[in-house]
Amino acid sequence: MKIILGSKSENRRWVLRQAGYTFGVMVSDVNEKSIRHDNFYELPLLLARAKTEALLPRVKESALLITADQVVVWKNELREKPRDLNEARRFLETFSGSPFPAECVNGIMITNTTTGHSKLEREISKVFFSKIPPENIESFLASGDALAFAGGFTPQSPLIAPFIRIEGSLESVLGLPINVVKRYMKELT
Repeated sequence: MKIILGSKSENRRWVLRQAGYTFGVMVSDVNEKSIRHDNFYELPLLLARAKTEALLPRVKESALLITADQVVVWKNELREKPRDLNEARRFLETFSGSPFPAECVNGIMITNTTTGHSKLEREISKVFFSKIPPENIESFLASGDALAFAGGFTPQSPLIAPFIRIEGSLESVLGLPINVVKRYMKELT
């Protein structure tokens, strides 16, 4: 069955490619900032569902449609993609050496476009940061990558990776927990 990833995220594409899947990509034009919830752990589920609802009418073939979203929660504060470099710097400086983890909260929805059956799940992985040298933070900010990721970081950066410890999976931190995807793809086909 054809697989469609409903995401423009390079990290999610990387996760699926690493798992050996061939897939197409469609991008929803959902205004993520217009979807809010007081419970930050519910927000990625709402966003994944909204992306599915936006894309389903455009899918004209039998496929498994995968949509996902991620937010980072740190000390009860929502940390999405930083608005600017100052916010990204604040995120990284407060993560650095903190005893509190950055919780990568994922919402994943997989839909069989033929049957209409869907599975929706939340997956959380935690990232603990040791002290990040200020020069690493500044170099990472200068790369421009901080603005592309929820929480303002990626474990794939050699400037950040040596200073993190993940409880959960790398794929979950990257925004697409492959264990959930594989399980639901099997159940839905």
